Amino acid sequence: MSETYHIPVLLKESIDGMSIKPDGVYVDVTFGGGGHSREILSRLGEHGKLYAFDQDHDAQQNVIEDSRFTLIQANFRFIKRFLKLEGVKEVDAILGDFGVSSHQFDEGERGFSIRFDAELDMRMDQQTGISASELINTYSEEQLSQLLWQYGEIKMSRKLAKAIVEERSVKPIQSTSELNALLTPFFPPTKVNKFLAQVYQAIRIEVNQEMEVLKEFLLQTPDLIKKGGRLSLISYHSLEDRLVKRFIRDGKFSGAPEKDFYGNMLVPFKKIGKLITPAQTEMKQNNRSRSAKLRIGERL
Repeated sequence: MSETYHIPVLLKESIDGMSIKPDGVYVDVTFGGGGHSREILSRLGEHGKLYAFDQDHDAQQNVIEDSRFTLIQANFRFIKRFLKLEGVKEVDAILGDFGVSSHQFDEGERGFSIRFDAELDMRMDQQTGISASELINTYSEEQLSQLLWQYGEIKMSRKLAKAIVEERSVKPIQSTSELNALLTPFFPPTKVNKFLAQVYQAIRIEVNQEMEVLKEFLLQTPDLIKKGGRLSLISYHSLEDRLVKRFIRDGKFSGAPEKDFYGNMLVPFKKIGKLITPAQTEMKQNNRSRSAKLRIGERL
């Protein structure tokens, strides 16, 4: 794996949290540069098995030549379906690192970053779905305002949405530089990059249906993980972390957890330990780790 592709975040902590057994079966649903997968494999014996998911075709360049390893090129929202095709019904632990890889940010033509002039794409899988430019040029003003508020937590979302709709009526907004130039005047000069990053985050989440994908994935995990098995999940913004926290605690995303006749909570997982965040040394070495939050659950 090239370290420039993606530096794995909370590597030791997240793999320790999986409580790996040498002959176990494990899943890394966010393969990326393969850093977490390689650490899992280093802890497996000859009869252990690791399945990894990544829908980004670029991740193929990091495939690991190991008989114990299988890379599945698919979105992890389809985890049960693809594991079934591999003959796998149960696993010992699942790892998820939900951040965008350094590679995706650093490849200018992918349109994920405010740093490069490129076509607005932002799709994790460039062969499916609508691109960021299609979204920006077709969503209604209300839809744009809603996603900027909900996924970017931007208070002036209505003003930004109005400006986008007015601009695209003159000519389509197709590149990162065009979007940046349009929105920059709305932000304080010292915080332009911060606010633009929030805008890009909101658009990226919508383009890739990240919240829906995460929910669909989490709901499948109780059927896949053996009793005593683990979930080890790294989130990067409050929306993701809230879903992970609620699911591990309650087995659902809203409302009170289910209870049996005697009032005992019917939840599939129990949390293991406290919330884990990167140490100062890791944040200094890898700036993109600063917002990472690791939560671990054990199947009951």
